[in-house]
Amino acid sequence: MSIINSMIKQLKLKNYILISELTANFDRGLNIITGETGAGKSILINAIDLAFAPRISKEVIKSGADKAVIELVIDNTKHDLKMFFDEYGIDDLGTEIIISREISSNSIRSKINGTLINAEALQVLRSIFLDIHSQHQTYTFMQPKFHIKLLDSYAKNYYGTKLLEYSDLYSKYLDCLSALDLAKQSANATESQIDFLKFQINEIESAAIKSADEDEVLSNELAVLENAEKLKELTGAASWALNGDDGSILEALSKIKQNILKASSYDEKLSGINQSIIESYEILKELATDLNSYSQKLENDTERLNQIQERLFLLDKLKRKYGNTLENVLNEYSKMSQELASIEFSTKNIEEIETTLSKIKAELQTKAEEISEYRKQYAKVLSVQIQDKLAFLELPKSKFEISVKPKSLSSDGIDNVEFMITTNVSEDLKPLSKVASGGEISRVMLAIKSIFAQSDDIDTVIFDEIDTGISGKASQSVADEMVELAKFHQIILITHQPIIASKADKHFYVKKSQTDLTQIDVYVLTGENKIKALAELAAGEINDKSMEFAKALLAG
Repeated sequence: MSIINSMIKQLKLKNYILISELTANFDRGLNIITGETGAGKSILINAIDLAFAPRISKEVIKSGADKAVIELVIDNTKHDLKMFFDEYGIDDLGTEIIISREISSNSIRSKINGTLINAEALQVLRSIFLDIHSQHQTYTFMQPKFHIKLLDSYAKNYYGTKLLEYSDLYSKYLDCLSALDLAKQSANATESQIDFLKFQINEIESAAIKSADEDEVLSNELAVLENAEKLKELTGAASWALNGDDGSILEALSKIKQNILKASSYDEKLSGINQSIIESYEILKELATDLNSYSQKLENDTERLNQIQERLFLLDKLKRKYGNTLENVLNEYSKMSQELASIEFSTKNIEEIETTLSKIKAELQTKAEEISEYRKQYAKVLSVQIQDKLAFLELPKSKFEISVKPKSLSSDGIDNVEFMITTNVSEDLKPLSKVASGGEISRVMLAIKSIFAQSDDIDTVIFDEIDTGISGKASQSVADEMVELAKFHQIILITHQPIIASKADKHFYVKKSQTDLTQIDVYVLTGENKIKALAELAAGEINDKSMEFAKALLAG
């Protein structure tokens, strides 16, 4: 009896590849998919996969249609997803989770429970609910570089926390290495480079630039000194014209002021004009005084003239070397000062960084050695479990061992992990990637997958033709293994083996029809139709003998 709490409940497709419209309702336990070769059995599996995929090709749109739709309904009575829903702003529909993907020539719209979401959210759901074992994953499982991840995944409840701690510390180690490299690069500046840098800094410092506009202020002062005689003549003449001897402007204005004052006593309308004349008189009088004072103070200060010329020459020299303006010179000075400080600091800092690095590396080594011991321990446990599964799957002469050998300190520790196997007692253990027989590979993958399915919390496990290259007793063993797995997980399986298909809790049959258009349809088989499908799988045709065989499979 199944004890699964969550599962894929329904798949709906519209205008998807060769399917106009399809609804497939899955059950708990073992869901079997069969059909003629080339009928399109993998289309269902691929559609479930694409419901979670980060990218979808526009090629899945059925010829002549504007868009394709994939909708997947998950029945979730097991996982608490409140935090997930809150994080992505998704409505909680209770036990149902509806994933929909709408693919058009212009866009792909992805929703969970009607809320638009990104690819990241889909990947989170996939990791909780679904594991698909395909030919690609078989290839992945056979590659040694993935074996350490498989072992760590199997034993995550035992040393997973230590792996996370190691990973965090290794990131700090890399940061420290980078800091040391930068410090050494700075400290490796040649003596002549440092001396030149100091010379440039000293050159600008010695100039003691007062402000970014000092040259403009000095240029204005220089213009005054160079034209002192002319300025004295012009301002003096202006002052005399305003308030000199008889005939000056102020003398004339004084007479006008007296006349208008007398006139305003006769006509009040002139009082405003009178006031303006008074104010003008006072202004001009003040201007005359200022001009006279300015003229009197002007003198030919040759010494100050020379000082300014020398100062401007120095500032122009700095501008030519370090920028077009004094502001640029000051900015360059700041940069060079920081660079020199960095070199001097780096030289002192190298030793400090190296000490820190040494401590981190020692701590990493200790943690890596501790993890390595765990790996060796659980490699033995996992090896025994897989070997027992292989014996159950009609490979009794096989020997399976997970090799854990030392390597240099790296991001995942100090272990090289590789799956080793031999299926013949007369042969030595060899890397899993060297296993030649398709049937053996299928059973090894099923053994590994079975162990991991039991240790993982995944609800639905999909096998795309895991029974390749097997027959006879091996088929019966695989069938029994699937039945056992289906007690704890929803299993969806494509098979060509009647013995395996006979164990189905729900049997789907995929059929391709060709008229004017190619069409794929999916049927749920029961009763006589199920018997006929098994008979056809067994003999390639339906006859009395194959029907009897099919009935015996279902009875047995």
